[in-house]
Amino acid sequence: MSTMQIRVPDIGDFSDVAIIEILVAVGDTIRPEQSLVTVESDKASMEIPASHGGQVKSIAVKLGDKINQGDVLLEIEAADSAAAPAPVTVAAATPAAAPAAPMVAAVVAAVVAEVVELRVPNIGDFKDVAVIEILAQVGAQIEAEQSLITVESDKASMEIPASHAGVLQSLAVKLGDTINVGDLIGTVLLGGAAAPSAAPVTAPPAPATVQPQAAAVAAVAAPAVTPVAPAPAVTSSAALAHASPSVRKFARELGVPLDKVAGSGEKGRITQADVQSFTRSVMQDATQLGATQAGFTAQNANFMPENVLQVAPAPQVDFSKFGATERKALSRIQKISGANLHRNWVRIPHVTNHDDADITELEALRVQLNAENAKAGVKVTMLAFIIKACVAALQKFPQFNASLDGEELVLKKYFHIGFAADTPNGLMVPVIKDADQKGILQISRELAELSAKAREGKLSPAEMQGACFTVSSLGGIGGTYFTPIINAPEVAILGVCKSAMRPVWDGAAFAPRLILPLSLSWDHRVIDGAAAAKFNAYLGQVLADFRRVML
Repeated sequence: MSTMQIRVPDIGDFSDVAIIEILVAVGDTIRPEQSLVTVESDKASMEIPASHGGQVKSIAVKLGDKINQGDVLLEIEAADSAAAPAPVTVAAATPAAAPAAPMVAAVVAAVVAEVVELRVPNIGDFKDVAVIEILAQVGAQIEAEQSLITVESDKASMEIPASHAGVLQSLAVKLGDTINVGDLIGTVLLGGAAAPSAAPVTAPPAPATVQPQAAAVAAVAAPAVTPVAPAPAVTSSAALAHASPSVRKFARELGVPLDKVAGSGEKGRITQADVQSFTRSVMQDATQLGATQAGFTAQNANFMPENVLQVAPAPQVDFSKFGATERKALSRIQKISGANLHRNWVRIPHVTNHDDADITELEALRVQLNAENAKAGVKVTMLAFIIKACVAALQKFPQFNASLDGEELVLKKYFHIGFAADTPNGLMVPVIKDADQKGILQISRELAELSAKAREGKLSPAEMQGACFTVSSLGGIGGTYFTPIINAPEVAILGVCKSAMRPVWDGAAFAPRLILPLSLSWDHRVIDGAAAAKFNAYLGQVLADFRRVML
């Protein structure tokens, strides 16, 4: 037996990362690649694995320490063969090694095959998305395009597929990790056969493809490893909140001190639901304010209930005493969109103007276009005309095509129009990009494609980002007028309801006209009542005479 030090390996372009968890204790027996500590930078958290196995004699770090590549983590007592592993060579088997020969031969055959890295492909304009599901196991046979993990942004979830088929040799991600384009997911042995379930051969998630091959041979050729008990769960320090960057950003937006939030995720990780639960408890229980107020800074003062709503807490009611009840958890989309809608409604001074548009001639044109393009498979909807009309109105009134950034107004020169889509999982807002450069038929085609992807839960983050203005249409459902909530950082949103025939006085008699109700909500910090009235009136004129879009 010999004593050796376990040091921080190459962990990429990171320096001075903080230790937020210590996953082993003195006296534990550890195995190679077992996680020792969890560290966190301003972008991601990761677990540092052991390079060798043995018994932990001492731990050189503590919670809160900052570490870099090469720093000593702990000291272990390891077998001499483990402390100085010899290069693996393939030679004729000796009689003493005969019992292990079949296993060695199998692994040597696998080494001949190529091990490639599986990385996150370019799936849109997203950043720091959280891993919420692991869909494949190390040692399993996978196919090309088979889903490996599920990730979730603040707007949607999606599955990341494998780029190659073979045997999954290693996984470099775990639940709760945040990933970006190009990040390593794992490694796959091309053309290999799945390892036996009793003794799967795994390789560390190393950047070079040679290391997993050598580790696979060494794992079979080395003596058997003593079974290791699972490492005890370690509670994170309150001073070092265990949360992903996306959750930290969400907490900052609400002004929530993460060191006051109890984590319900794996290993005590703070989730977005935990932040929302904390927010609700503070809003509902005034007695908690004294205990938590010290954790809020002056910049977060607008989060405090006395500065926002000043209302009594919601009543706590036992509904079951009045009759039968059933509880149903909110979907992920409902949780995320609900928090965003509440924030927008509280922080933006909404005003809504209602108006009517005469779309009699426009509806006749829509019916005619559908008849002419029946064989093309493109169905023109009124929403396509509304989107094109909104572009014309935004071009005429540029303050509606803007966002408020502090004390400055960002005027946008592009015209990306979002539209609210009702799906089985909740409300989603796909975006028609560059609507000013597209015709009615192309917009109609994209509306159909994006709506279908929204219903199937297959929208990418890129397909829901960058909107300048949003249209919320209830035309297929009913209603007359409503107050749509502005989708920040936009400054206005248009709501449209179901059109209906009404008698309209034309100066000589009442004539039946098809009338479309319009509801325009706008941010009073940026837009005044006169501008909103002009916008609505112009929009109605364009819808009544669509030739105006060419002016």
